[in-house]
Amino acid sequence: CLMLLNSGYCIHEDYQRTADWLLSQTRHRPKVAIICGSGLGMLADALKCQDSFKYSDIPGFPQSTGKTQLRACNNIFASVFCPFAEIKYLLKKYILCDNACMSLADSYSCGDIMIICDHINFPGLAGLNPLNGPNDKGVSMFGPRFPPMSGVYDKSLRKMAFDICKNMGVSQYVQEGVYCMVGGPNFESIA
Repeated sequence: CLMLLNSGYCIHEDYQRTADWLLSQTRHRPKVAIICGSGLGMLADALKCQDSFKYSDIPGFPQSTGKTQLRACNNIFASVFCPFAEIKYLLKKYILCDNACMSLADSYSCGDIMIICDHINFPGLAGLNPLNGPNDKGVSMFGPRFPPMSGVYDKSLRKMAFDICKNMGVSQYVQEGVYCMVGGPNFESIA
C-alpha cells in the first residue's frame, strides 16, 4: 500500500507531503472533490478550469489499476483511505463520490442515480475497517477513533442533490438508498 512505514500505516507527514506537492502544482484551491468511479472519468474532461496530474507523478499517491483496489494493510484499507486523507488535507470541505454499481431493488432501473442515505460495510463484518490502526496525530485529525455513523450522509446535502436533479429535469432517475460495500476489485455478479 502507499506510504508505508515499518508499522504499515500512513502518517500525517506523508499526507502533508502529498498535499503540499499538489498545492504547489496549481493555483486552484478547490472546495469540493469529485471522485469518479468506473467509466465516469470523462466527467473530469467537462471541467472548464482544470489541472491534471498523473497519479504516478503525485508523491505517495496510489497508482490507478483501472478498477477500485481494496487492499488490507495491517487491517486498514490504505489504498482506499489514503487518497481520502489527501483530499481532507487539501479541502476540509466536501467529497462527492460516484461509482457504477448494481441494485437489489426491483424498482431501480439501469442508469438510475442513487443518493446514499446509509451504508453497510460487509468487509467490516470480518474486522476489515478503515478505522483500524494507530490513532496518532495523523489519524486523529480526521476525527474520533470510534465516530458515530448515524449522520454521515448529510441530510441537507442529500436534499441539495435532489433539488439539483429536479431543476435539471432528471428527478425521475433519482433514487435514495443504502449502499452495500463489498470487497473487490471486481464488478458484482447478477446474483
